Amino acid sequence: MASIIYLVRHAESEHNVSKDFSHLDPPLTTLGHTQASQIVESVPHPERIAVILTSPLRRAIQTSLAGFPHVLDKKYYDISLGLGVENGVELTLEPDLQERSALPCDTGSEHPVLKKEFLNLDLDSLSEGWQVKEGKYAADDDSVTLRAGRVRKKLEQLNSALRGNERRDIVVVTHGVFMKFLSGEPNIDLPKAGWRSYTISNDGEDGPVLSPINENEDHSH
Repeated sequence: MASIIYLVRHAESEHNVSKDFSHLDPPLTTLGHTQASQIVESVPHPERIAVILTSPLRRAIQTSLAGFPHVLDKKYYDISLGLGVENGVELTLEPDLQERSALPCDTGSEHPVLKKEFLNLDLDSLSEGWQVKEGKYAADDDSVTLRAGRVRKKLEQLNSALRGNERRDIVVVTHGVFMKFLSGEPNIDLPKAGWRSYTISNDGEDGPVLSPINENEDHSH
């Protein structure tokens, strides 16, 4: 069996409400935390989830942690909260999943900030200056298109590696604009903390492509 890939949009963030786009890497609002925590009830078959990839922006990491405490390893949570599972799934930071624009609200935090705020995150995938929207992370269409292609290639490789496993599904937590490039659906507009499921295939011409499973169904609470 092939992997099901769940594209998840981060929950409500402070800049979504204030419209203050000068706020660097804003966190979730109280409502955002509630929205994210309801993902637990909506994504089916959590026992099949093998990989959770998240944008390294704070709101995406927070959405991942609040949305998948029944899947993620308990090392990511304060022990007093009783969240997470023994030998749970790793939370993998994927800088290619960061939001498109170079505005402060779409710019990630530096290593020391993330290290201080989040328990036991593996920051090795974040190269120095990953949050600066230059080079392969630039905000122009061509750069973002290439970045989305890299993510699809990674998803294709994971799909091949996980094929036939009991745990084979993949969660991808990202952002509204970047999701348009990643999914190949320019009109996709999931609600905050909403998700859509896909399969991935490669026709050999355009490289890996995502195909929606429930084409007209968005999931949110």
